[in-house]
Amino acid sequence: MEIVEETATYFKTTVGKNLSDEEAAQQLNELNSSYQEAIIKCLKARKEEIRRALVEKINAISSAQLQDFDWQLKLALSSDKISMLQIPLLNLDLDVRENGEIKPVSIEMNKEELQNLINALEAANKFVLQLK
Repeated sequence: MEIVEETATYFKTTVGKNLSDEEAAQQLNELNSSYQEAIIKCLKARKEEIRRALVEKINAISSAQLQDFDWQLKLALSSDKISMLQIPLLNLDLDVRENGEIKPVSIEMNKEELQNLINALEAANKFVLQLK
């Protein structure tokens, strides 16, 4: 059973990271050459099928999809505690479709929170591009 799990992990990792044939074979250097050839042959034959399965698995994480967004930049000039305050705030309004319904989601972020969101979205985009 462990061999099956290790082989499945190898296929998912190789396809997910989009490794070249040489890099994929290099990961099998501990096996004898006939096993290496058989595994690489299977990998080549099923590569697109594995890629589609990985994409479907990722898409199944959430059924929610972004339909539209709007943003506004505001400057907070004061608060109940500080009379003089100049903090830029971003209001982000998202229209998210989930199970056929569009739900509005509003988020207010300061500069640091916005940068964290941008970094997270860039990392997610990079990961998705690797799967293509």
